[in-house]
Amino acid sequence: MSDSKPTLDTLRNTIDQLDQQIQALINQRARCAQQVADVKQADMSDGEKVVFYRPEREAQVLRRVMERNTGPLDNESMARLFREIMSACLALEEPMNIAYLGPEGTFTQAAAQKHFGHAVKTVPMPTIDEVFREVESGSAHYGVVPVENSTEGVVNTTLDSFTHASVTICGEVELRIHHHLMLGKNTREDAITRIYSHQQSFAQCRQWLDAHYPTADRIPVSSNADAARRMQSEWNAAAIAGEVAAEMYGLKVVASNIEDNPHNSTRFLIVGREHVPASGEDKTSIIVSMKNKPGALYELLAPFHEAGIMLTRVETRPSRDGTWAYLFFIDFEGHENTDAIKGALRRVEDMAVYVKRLGSYPKAVL
Repeated sequence: MSDSKPTLDTLRNTIDQLDQQIQALINQRARCAQQVADVKQADMSDGEKVVFYRPEREAQVLRRVMERNTGPLDNESMARLFREIMSACLALEEPMNIAYLGPEGTFTQAAAQKHFGHAVKTVPMPTIDEVFREVESGSAHYGVVPVENSTEGVVNTTLDSFTHASVTICGEVELRIHHHLMLGKNTREDAITRIYSHQQSFAQCRQWLDAHYPTADRIPVSSNADAARRMQSEWNAAAIAGEVAAEMYGLKVVASNIEDNPHNSTRFLIVGREHVPASGEDKTSIIVSMKNKPGALYELLAPFHEAGIMLTRVETRPSRDGTWAYLFFIDFEGHENTDAIKGALRRVEDMAVYVKRLGSYPKAVL
């Protein structure tokens, strides 16, 4: 038996052979995806719209990828690779437009690409309301909006938009948020007197800023990407933004990961127009209005407790028209088509002034 280790040339030849096999299998998968599109179109009645993107199916595929992974790549890295393969294959069936809260380079765009892959066309919108309208009108297949940050809490504009928008939640994605201090080509690092960023980013980096730039003016702007864009013409200012924005605008990162909470993350919701079947690991979101009386919240939560349904979020918002005293946004585990949740929702609808089902959708996989 030989104890000799493989040579570098031998290993490179092995990698070349594996690459060839991988490439052939990816193209085989792509051809299969095209056949799926043909079958779907053939099965549709005249005038019926073909649905190519199936959130529950993609979630199931990615979960299986992670379950059978044996390393040395970690589960998330392997799932991200398959995410991009699936994105490219889906683009052969139907290229998709994804609206998101812009401009380019925001964390919301990063969340859209993390969820859908890079084979979709991401379309920036100036406001969250515009994202909802773009989806409602059919100009975008789906939209991506931030809904809550682990440090700063809920995004009220998103919650308020759900009260009047005719959209369905189709998915969620969680993104670890890292903030960086960055400078433009003409910036003098020793002369910084003001810092641009989104208001929430300032709140998430408050301790670091107090320690390093206590006298600099903190100027809130519409987005971190807008803050990065301003560095093109500034000489005595800095911006706080993400890595994508730094790359997009050619900025120099002088301090990385300046957020006060190292586990800082934001949850984003995917909104569309179709209801999503159960994937096996799902969430459901609803809006409920209750009468203004003692014990209203207790009565609302009791059906979920008695049915053994796990609540993951309860938020209260004032009604915009002043008609109702309480407006609750509730997320809970499970799909609305299961018997336990059907029963709980029937009880809630019997006692509530108003109930709006926002949709059931797969739990975030990546």
